[in-house]
Amino acid sequence: MAKVTGLGGIFFKSRDPVALSAWYAKHLGMIAEEWGGVRFNEDEQRAGYTLWSPFAADTSYFGSGPQSCMLNFRVDDLDALLAQLRADGVVVDERVDQSEFGRFGWITDPEGTRVELWQPPA
Repeated sequence: MAKVTGLGGIFFKSRDPVALSAWYAKHLGMIAEEWGGVRFNEDEQRAGYTLWSPFAADTSYFGSGPQSCMLNFRVDDLDALLAQLRADGVVVDERVDQSEFGRFGWITDPEGTRVELWQPPA
C-alpha cells in the first residue's frame, strides 16, 4: 500500500511574506532561501526534506477555498496513492506536476481542505 512517509512542508498565507521571513530569520535563525522558504534536512537516509514557506495572502496555490494554510506530505508512490484515494472516493485533482523537486499531486479532504502530496526525486 502506498502511504505518507513524512511531513513535506507547512505552507501558509501571509500579508507580507518577505517581512515575516525576515522576522523568523532574526528571532529564530530560520534563513529563507531565494524562493522564500526554509528547508530542513532531517534524515540524510530518506529522500526529501521539510519546508516552511509563507505565501502571498492572495495565492491561488491552496485552491479556491478560504483555507489559510496547506499541508504537504511526502509519499512513497504518488501514482499508487492517488489511485488508492480515487478508488476510496477521495476528491483527487487530475493535475500531477513534475519538476526537478519531484512529483506533486493534490487531494481535498472531507472538510474542503486542499492537501499537497509530494514524491521526492530518487
